[in-house]
Amino acid sequence: MKTRNLVYLFFTTLLIGSTAGMLTGLVLDWSQYWADLKNGEILSFLIVILWLLGVSSIFSLISQMGFFAYLTIHRFGLGIFKSVKLWNTIQVVLIAVALFDLVYFRYEVFAEEGESVISYILIALFLLAVGLVTAYVKQKETNKQAFIPALFFIVVVTILEWIPGLQSNDPKWLWLILIPLLVSNVWQLLTLHRLIQKDV
Repeated sequence: MKTRNLVYLFFTTLLIGSTAGMLTGLVLDWSQYWADLKNGEILSFLIVILWLLGVSSIFSLISQMGFFAYLTIHRFGLGIFKSVKLWNTIQVVLIAVALFDLVYFRYEVFAEEGESVISYILIALFLLAVGLVTAYVKQKETNKQAFIPALFFIVVVTILEWIPGLQSNDPKWLWLILIPLLVSNVWQLLTLHRLIQKDV
């Protein structure tokens, strides 16, 4: 891929991920920010926006590191197992393990007595749903073999990148970290092949 396309992918991912995180942060605490605006505290509001953009940009950068790390791992996997079918099967198993761990370990560590497991399952289902939709689009735009790797990246790699938020178990931080990661990951996954096709 040409350098200009790499630069394009880097900066668009940074911009989109940071913006998504900033908007998420505003939505999560909108009542507080709206009260500040009504009180004329515009400077405080602008500082919050800059802070949200800065924090979100960090996770957008983490997303980009994870993306290129996965591209390398994917090539290693194909080289080691010598079979797309076998490598995809291994990835499916890892997807299942990652989703189970996301629910089970968070519930075991953070659930209060009598708390339902449903909320823990729902967040895993949300991530899986985004992964399935993204993988379907990736498959339609490229080939059938792209479905499992795309699903693996969106689910497993996003969970690994999300660990700081998962450890805090603060609902606001969970979403403030997840959304820029997820948006950045989806954008990179669905943009890379389009940029490569332009170079051909």
